[in-house]
Amino acid sequence: MIHIIYISRAVRPLSDQDLQGLLAQCRRDNERNNVTGVLFYSHGNIAQLIEGEAETLNPLFEIISRDGRHSNVNKLISKPIGARSFPDWSMAFHPLEPNGFEALQGFLLPTHITPPPSSLTIADAMLLDLVKLAVFGVEPLAPKSI
Repeated sequence: MIHIIYISRAVRPLSDQDLQGLLAQCRRDNERNNVTGVLFYSHGNIAQLIEGEAETLNPLFEIISRDGRHSNVNKLISKPIGARSFPDWSMAFHPLEPNGFEALQGFLLPTHITPPPSSLTIADAMLLDLVKLAVFGVEPLAPKSI
């Protein structure tokens, strides 16, 4: 089993409806191919970690990299793993209309993303945190009380 982490840029901003369609497609395809992971999207920035068997993921990544919905696809990691870190596939993003997604299963708001699972190596967990930071940006610090 391997995992692949990549980043890319959407060729146009994705609407909430686009994101719902993408989630439905990914769930269907990933379940059929026994692929798990997490996808992050915010303001045109995309990052994904996918995990599964190498004979499935390597051709899948080639398809993903040619997908016309994004460009500048950069593979950051492709390496063997001992176990899945994301057994349930999910998508995290900044929705345009937050109320419409709070009840939708499989979508995570950036404020609800948990720390990387302990099954990731320290290096992969740090990279995933950096990728999330690149996609979502830095959360503004709360003002200090005097």
